[in-house]
Amino acid sequence: MLWCRDEFEFLGLDNWLEHFPPLIGSNMYLSKMRIRNFRCYGPEVVIDFNDLTAIIGKNDVGKSTILDALDIFLNERPPDKDDATKNGDPSDLTIVCEFSKLPDDVIIDDANPTSFANEYLLNTDGNLEIHKTFNGRLTTPKLVSVGVFANHPTADNVDDLLHLKITELKKRAKDLKIDLKEVDQTVCAQLRNAIRSHVGEFNLAPKLVQINKDNPKIWNGIKSLLPTLALFKSDRASTDQDSEAQDPLKTAVKEAIKSKQTELDAIASYVEQEVKKIANKTLEKLSEMDATLATQLNPQFSSLRWDSLFKASITGDDDIPINKRGSGVKRLVLLNFFRAKADQNVRENPGSEVIYAVEEPETSQHPNNQRMLLRALADLSVDAQVIVTTHTPMLARGIPDESLRYVSLNEHGEREVLCGGEDTNELFSEALGVLPDTRVRLFIGVEGPNDISFLQNVSKALNLEDANILDLAKLEVEGRVIFIPFGGSTLIQWSSRLEPLKKPEFHLYDRDNSPPSKPKYQTQADDVNARDRCRARSTLKREMENYIHWECIQAAYRDNKIEILINQNFADFDDVPVEVAKLVHAASNSTVPWDDLAVDKRSKKESRAKRFLNASAAKHMTVDRLAEIDPDGDLRNWFKDIKELFEED
Repeated sequence: MLWCRDEFEFLGLDNWLEHFPPLIGSNMYLSKMRIRNFRCYGPEVVIDFNDLTAIIGKNDVGKSTILDALDIFLNERPPDKDDATKNGDPSDLTIVCEFSKLPDDVIIDDANPTSFANEYLLNTDGNLEIHKTFNGRLTTPKLVSVGVFANHPTADNVDDLLHLKITELKKRAKDLKIDLKEVDQTVCAQLRNAIRSHVGEFNLAPKLVQINKDNPKIWNGIKSLLPTLALFKSDRASTDQDSEAQDPLKTAVKEAIKSKQTELDAIASYVEQEVKKIANKTLEKLSEMDATLATQLNPQFSSLRWDSLFKASITGDDDIPINKRGSGVKRLVLLNFFRAKADQNVRENPGSEVIYAVEEPETSQHPNNQRMLLRALADLSVDAQVIVTTHTPMLARGIPDESLRYVSLNEHGEREVLCGGEDTNELFSEALGVLPDTRVRLFIGVEGPNDISFLQNVSKALNLEDANILDLAKLEVEGRVIFIPFGGSTLIQWSSRLEPLKKPEFHLYDRDNSPPSKPKYQTQADDVNARDRCRARSTLKREMENYIHWECIQAAYRDNKIEILINQNFADFDDVPVEVAKLVHAASNSTVPWDDLAVDKRSKKESRAKRFLNASAAKHMTVDRLAEIDPDGDLRNWFKDIKELFEED
């Protein structure tokens, strides 16, 4: 395999999303984690997670510890002897994960479906909250308890049903004189339901339900439904001696061979049999000449190492091995190898969920490549949860406030994790600094990250046909344009916050309100337009998705093997993400009508559609399609303003 001239394009950092097609199903979502008595975290600390979560803070404050705690919980990696806190109770090393957006039906202890709600395994928020506790006092810390904290029955005869095996459930039903004629007595869930229906009064109360001892089938069933964590650490080896650095395809060769092991074993067996036939014939011929020479000839076969037969390597244009490249390029190859393996896991295990965690993705990377990484990670979060840690200002400032988590020490010397927002932005600035770049020529302010994707992808597509439209994606990578995702609630603060920087600004807001009502943020736009070298516009249509041609939407979904029924553009004030989400749902052939879906499921589908439209469909825009969907030239006026502001001295 040869390197392309544009190495970073070869690495795929400018187009990660294409490797992750839009998911139609619903998967568990990690909403929060709690840690106590683990390394530097003594008293319990809570970390909330979004689709994209960036954990920031100074060095050695505990960012990596959060990812390691997730690794221990989700990948069942045991803690080591030094993981227990030194300033708390090491016998209570506890990690709690809470999951939302749960599947309607689950299989936990037999082949028949039930639900977390029917088994009373949900907390008061309707989430699945799992507690794992280890005894960290031991030289080898031991898992002592796995429990679900839930609003659970406490009444006699129904408080312990999840602990009972099938024979015990039958005995309980018999003792309670329950008629089981209509119950499949081979199904635990049906037996439990029959007992609960008979008892009637549950006395529900929050409690920790142990699930890993008396009836471990329950825990094994739940465990199989949890997401996997794909973790890439910043201190991952990438030296010449590291096997993946020498050849990141070695593992791929081994796994390819493993997938064909049955066929290869058959070949080996065939060869052995054929050789033995020749050996036996040889013995016969030898006996004809002199029977005393040998009574048997037994061919001896050494164990086969198929992987040693295949040599695959990655070299550059000058045949330079990858392990001889710079540390930044090596890390990019490893990171993309990690990404490819994680993607393969998702594709080969339908219905599974993977959380992608990358520690300090900026390590050893040029600033331009850091920006590419940030955009790639944001695109990846369209269909999977992504967690990154960083102490680089450029990465942190390009992520919406609601996705930032700041790890710091409070006045008592204890760790706390703060969510991004107006109250914590100053702390972020103090910890990381604000603006290291000196080449910035223009700030572009929009309401959120989806708008950034839209402007970058549309400008890049249109620039191929019209050089008067600047390629904003390229300019961002070069550090000459900085996008600021304001967030609707912080527009006023941002409008004043950028003014002291004395750089040109272009602000673009969704109109939201149809005429004759004023645009939603008209007041903020007027304030910006009153400042020197600053311009603000509101869209003439509802929002940016209304400028995406229907052919682009169809083509993007078709690229991902989803055929949606669409043949005309949406109206100017249609809610395009909602309408597209309905089309995608219809394409899934789901037996549940759209209007019957739970509100949170509809919301998730709408959110995915919105992000996919901006990240993928917008890439298919052309000058002709733009002229058709935007005859008033509204979008061209945005890019005209941007070009004029960018080119100011």
